[in-house]
Amino acid sequence: MAATHAFWLAGRRTTGEETFDVTSPWDGRLVGKVAVPTDAQVEEAVAAAYAVRDEFAATPAHVRAAALDHVSRRLVERTEEIARLISAENGKPMKWARGEVGRAVSVFRFAAEESRRFNGGEAQRLDTDAGGTGRLALTRRFPRGVVLGIAPFNFPLNLCAHKIAPAIAVGAPIILKPAPATPLSGLLIGELLAETELPTGAWSVLPVANDRMPTLVQDERLPVISFTGSDKVGFAIMDSVPRKHCTLELGGNGAAVVLADYASEKDLDWAATRIGTFSNYQGGQSCISVQRVVADASLYERLVPKIIAAVEAQVTGDPSDDATDVGPLVSEDAAKRVEAWVDEAVRGGARLLAGGKRDGASYAPTVLADVPADVTISCEEVFGPVLTLTQVDGEDAAFETVNDSKYGLQAGVFTHDVQAAFRAHRALEVGGVIVGDVPSYRADQMPYGGAKQSGVGREGVRYAMDDYTYERVMVFTGLAL
Repeated sequence: MAATHAFWLAGRRTTGEETFDVTSPWDGRLVGKVAVPTDAQVEEAVAAAYAVRDEFAATPAHVRAAALDHVSRRLVERTEEIARLISAENGKPMKWARGEVGRAVSVFRFAAEESRRFNGGEAQRLDTDAGGTGRLALTRRFPRGVVLGIAPFNFPLNLCAHKIAPAIAVGAPIILKPAPATPLSGLLIGELLAETELPTGAWSVLPVANDRMPTLVQDERLPVISFTGSDKVGFAIMDSVPRKHCTLELGGNGAAVVLADYASEKDLDWAATRIGTFSNYQGGQSCISVQRVVADASLYERLVPKIIAAVEAQVTGDPSDDATDVGPLVSEDAAKRVEAWVDEAVRGGARLLAGGKRDGASYAPTVLADVPADVTISCEEVFGPVLTLTQVDGEDAAFETVNDSKYGLQAGVFTHDVQAAFRAHRALEVGGVIVGDVPSYRADQMPYGGAKQSGVGREGVRYAMDDYTYERVMVFTGLAL
């Protein structure tokens, strides 16, 4: 029988009155039972976080850094176990699950490093005008208050890490709500945090159902909300609490642009391999997976067969098998949605060049060409292993095509021309431009976030720390400057 996983209430292991099952999207087996907090227990966690906020903000940097370092080391020690947990609850192939653990290791390490140097203060002479003679301003950052972190299912460990680690680094208490489909990885972070000496109440991990989220969102004791998920839910949260500080990491419709100068066989092989891999990694369930390829007409006919070959080379199957590249989607319903969108596109005139088959929760890596602009898969984030191909005449048309989307998370631009790269950086309405690679590249220390309906604010450890804090200035008077 699968174990029952307790949740973490103000830093202590706790169970509630009910449980829910976490099952594998690959074979439906029971992965674990999870205890559900009662309303009273949720209230206790929020009250504890609110009560400890001043104490935690004043905690010495070395205490917070030591806790973050500890979690980073323990993740390394338990890498294989945690990767198997991610794969079991999420359906992620082991090769990608191990990579996710490695990224979470780095997130906690980066946060430990940043916590040691964060908030040294910036001094500013004010005697640049006569009225400021003898005055010096010292600006420091202080936590906005308790953070409500709402994490998604697609990176059940690392995106929980991106909520928790920056909060601890700045001394902001955090209530983490992991995704109901994949709560086990977030609960495991709680297990490692419980081994540290952080103040009681500084953190909780509460696997509550989505329909209980509005109560937490509305709670005035939680002035900061960090949400990763769909644009519909994210903007509904922001609209419901306009006076709160919200960071929203939302959807994308990631484009890989292949410009005319990227035309050698070696260039096209590299671009096709990266596109084939990163349109399908995590089953396409990544906000920055490649959903669109926008290629110059001068090389389109040479590039397309290479992309098809790269996509068809992806090994699908059991996510626990080290050879598997593409596992199932998070649920059969998710796969049925992808199937419906592809079928709609084909009925509308799109050409199916590869894939297009569903088996339970799995959907075959798929390539479409000549996709009508008004079908769902052109307009929305597919969040599945589906790629569309478009040919354009020239750089300007390529950039216009990328921008013809309500989303703007990241874009990849395959070019050797440095001037073209800078033109792309200026022209593309996205949060990140990746030159010489797909839009799917993310380093966990860099600023990450989108434009338009892809979100508000930035993650990336230091940038999230800035989002969780605000500037407060202190002016000294009568100094001999």
